[in-house]
Amino acid sequence: MDEVVNFIANVGFPIAVSIFLLARIESKLDSLSDSISDLSVAIKELKQSNQYIA
Repeated sequence: MDEVVNFIANVGFPIAVSIFLLARIESKLDSLSDSISDLSVAIKELKQSNQYIA
């Protein structure tokens, strides 16, 4: 029984922390991807508006 508890303490905690961090990073990457897409659209719109000015 002590071996199981020791295994969970040594292996389970790092796995739990890894899963938590991966979930947080995934949400940050999704947000970053959305921001990059919005920026790409804004750049295209600026290029189109500058074509008519020049």
